[in-house]
Amino acid sequence: MIPMLDFLKTVKPFNVISEDNFKIIQDTCLFKTYDADTLIFSQKDTPTGYLYFIHKGAVEIISETEEGVEIVVDYRKDGEFFGWTPIFTDGGYSAGARTVDKTECILIPKEVILNLAQSYPEITRFFSKAVFSKIRKLYHDVVKSQSSDPIAQIEAYPFQKQVREIMSSPVEVCSEDTTVGKIAKIMTVKGVGSLLVCDSNGKLKGIITERDLVTKVLARDTGVCLKDMKAKEVMTPDPFYVSPESYMYEVAAFMISHNIRHLPVLENDKIIGIVTVRDLMKFRSQKTVLLVGKVKEATSIKELKNVKNEITSVAKVLLMENRSHVETMEIISYIHHNIIKRCFEIVMEKRLSEGCVLPDIKYSFIIMGSGGRREMLLGPDQDNGLIFEDYPNEMEGEVSNFFVPFAEYLVNALNEVGYPLCNGKVMANNPLWRGKISEWKKRVSKWIRVPEPQRVRYSTIFFDLFSLVGEPKLCMQLKEHIFEEIKNNMLFLFKMMELDYKHKVPLGLLNRFITSDQEEHKGELSVKENGSIFIVDCIRMYCLEHGLPQTNTMERLDKLHELGIFNSATLEHIKAAFEFFTYIRLKNEIKLLDENKKPSHYLDPYTLPKNEQELLKEAFKVADKLQDTTRRHFAKIVGL
Repeated sequence: MIPMLDFLKTVKPFNVISEDNFKIIQDTCLFKTYDADTLIFSQKDTPTGYLYFIHKGAVEIISETEEGVEIVVDYRKDGEFFGWTPIFTDGGYSAGARTVDKTECILIPKEVILNLAQSYPEITRFFSKAVFSKIRKLYHDVVKSQSSDPIAQIEAYPFQKQVREIMSSPVEVCSEDTTVGKIAKIMTVKGVGSLLVCDSNGKLKGIITERDLVTKVLARDTGVCLKDMKAKEVMTPDPFYVSPESYMYEVAAFMISHNIRHLPVLENDKIIGIVTVRDLMKFRSQKTVLLVGKVKEATSIKELKNVKNEITSVAKVLLMENRSHVETMEIISYIHHNIIKRCFEIVMEKRLSEGCVLPDIKYSFIIMGSGGRREMLLGPDQDNGLIFEDYPNEMEGEVSNFFVPFAEYLVNALNEVGYPLCNGKVMANNPLWRGKISEWKKRVSKWIRVPEPQRVRYSTIFFDLFSLVGEPKLCMQLKEHIFEEIKNNMLFLFKMMELDYKHKVPLGLLNRFITSDQEEHKGELSVKENGSIFIVDCIRMYCLEHGLPQTNTMERLDKLHELGIFNSATLEHIKAAFEFFTYIRLKNEIKLLDENKKPSHYLDPYTLPKNEQELLKEAFKVADKLQDTTRRHFAKIVGL
């Protein structure tokens, strides 16, 4: 066997192919050596009809924007493939390929690949996964997993899987008039623990589980044969269900909190599958799927602190993945949200057990800033507050007597768990960050109508508010008020932009990084304050202008794209830059925590690998361009 083919035999999915079939590959493939900087094919080329395997060398994957700008979006090295999209789809290339160094490749004909795929479905599964994911960002994180620990790899599975990947399908169903005897027989023969009950149109009406048969049928003390009972008599009506796009960590947490073992999967009201505890347990992990479960089971601040400390190990695993790091940030935020919420509940339970009386009013405990946007990493501090309904004035003493000390206990408890006190005192124990809805409206109106710098700074934190506990309608009412005020005071957005524009990205004339000369961060720069925050702030301004309620930056970008504010190429540039900032920040925070230091968004850019330095510069340029575009846009709105 030719040495290059010996290497191919060790690489998935070709490591399962027989010797006879490898002989076919050997007889039909081509062996080519390309010089450095050779364009093998472009994004617009007619497909060559070959799958490319890199034996030795490096290839950069290049994407061309709508404006004709060529950008490197990925790198492939020894033992990796490229050029598979036209083989497994009816389309052309999703990107071009150009050698970085002198590169040796094996070219396998399309017909051979498709014939082999009929005998080895692993081939189709392997490349289909890559085809469907395609290239969804312009800047691809170039750091791949360096871990050879299989346990660590398993830890990540629950987070990268969606329900559609783990659910059982098709689902066993029955009608409302099916007898219990027949249902029991179906369960036995099919080896399932539940049946979904549907009407004549296939709409979900209920669910019957083994537990239902035991508790509602067998356990009845009647002396009467109950096998002729109908499904509608024993089913659990209107069961919980989940969408196929939901992530496994969400489903696991939901099933734990509601004590259920079978969860139907619906897409556009159509039953497409069911996910069970057994499905989840195939991918169980103490550090991931059960982490949120640990949060919900915690009964003390100490237990919550221990759970929070586990987030770092989860982040390490997620960082190894070739996946969206913005999605990783959302997962981390989801865990933070659950910890903060459980801390609120523990403090509330303790105060009530001590005889304190909770006033009979509606309230909302809100989180703001990165927490409100679901963009928390490993070292977030506190940004929180309380909104009350407009209760009668005579209740003022009762409300203050409960919530003033409660807020103090809560803030200190969160600090003990591991969420540091906010240096700017943006916390519920500060009277400025709690109050009746009418008081909040007056406060916000003053910020917007008289936009002094400090008020504008407050608004950049507050306007990303999210209701974590209590009555979410109070939060929505306040958001509606914000949009109405801004609609009548567009100068505020210009002032917001003006404050943001005072800070620039840290790139000099010769495209070198500008680092801090302050003693604490000498030789470093802030990826957050000099990069990602510009994207967050600018995108927020556009959403406030158009009255869009979304708080997450990626969701805001998608909505602005729908409205035609940003074209596709601009959208991808901004998303890619934001994702790379997120990746660099997360990687840096993990490194600092491993060194027993506090997580920080400051780093020495020259300690990064060369390719990451270049990507960081490109990301800063995107942020700079967005800043400039935003400044011109809002200056034009106010006639400047």
